[in-house]
Amino acid sequence: MGHEIGHVTARHGAERMTEGILLAAGGLVVDAATANGRETNRTAWMLGYGLLAGGTALKFSRSHESEADYIGIRYAAKAGYNPEAAITFWRKMEQQSQGGKVPAFLSTHPPHEQRIADLQKWMPQVLPLYESARLRYR
Repeated sequence: MGHEIGHVTARHGAERMTEGILLAAGGLVVDAATANGRETNRTAWMLGYGLLAGGTALKFSRSHESEADYIGIRYAAKAGYNPEAAITFWRKMEQQSQGGKVPAFLSTHPPHEQRIADLQKWMPQVLPLYESARLRYR
């Protein structure tokens, strides 16, 4: 839940809408700039722009997911939930998905091993929040 709330509080939906508008505008510019050219060149330009725009969108999507993970783990810790459980969760997810991996650069989400590494990196920051919450909610 904290992860999904993190998306909302970080305004990822608004960022995605702005990104979509900018990418669409870029496509219109490329289309207009190549309108008087040969059709094969125009197609090549549009294809190139599509690949660039798609790659950019995926990178932003992965960064939003990582940011939501961080925000969510902080919310969970502040609410008195053990943030180390998130590492256990992602290890289980990694075990369940063996064999069917999409290359990271084509994925909308960070790979499980990256999420686990990030969570481990964030533990020194969030464990004190959890310990403080445990004392408060006794």
